[in-house]
Amino acid sequence: MNKGALKKFFKNFWFIVWKDESFKGWVFSIIFLLIVIKFIFFPVLNFASGTSLPLVIVESCSMYHEGNIFSNFDNWWEVHDLKYFQEKIIKTKFLNFPFKNGLNKGDILFVIGIKPEKVKIGDVIIFNAGEKNPIIHRVMTIQNENGTYFFSTMGDNNNGQLFIEKRIN
Repeated sequence: MNKGALKKFFKNFWFIVWKDESFKGWVFSIIFLLIVIKFIFFPVLNFASGTSLPLVIVESCSMYHEGNIFSNFDNWWEVHDLKYFQEKIIKTKFLNFPFKNGLNKGDILFVIGIKPEKVKIGDVIIFNAGEKNPIIHRVMTIQNENGTYFFSTMGDNNNGQLFIEKRIN
């Protein structure tokens, strides 16, 4: 294929994908965008974030801080302080945690993979517990056993820990 033919091909392709408003143009545009998203956008996002799950959607209310326009963090803390006190987490410490106001169902999170040794108590992590969808919860404890890190987590809106989140590797 010579240079002129290649230039003509790309000119026609550009027209069909971006300017042609016929049914054929719409079909080509959708196919082109799906290919770009699947084979360019997500692989680049996976590489840049250091994780195979760079975008997640909160699907449950386990990290939700209930309330309305008249409630605030102090009201939420009064209801949940005991479960954190049992883990030696006090209000002033919790106020410095990421997502101190919780997460709402439907929130979209951009995830960045980090090494286990950099995870801190209070961080929100995403882990696979053998369920259909990954779980997004707050780290409560960290144990280092011969260089292997184990985490326990709990959802801010849960009454306590689930069995599956007591020892996460």
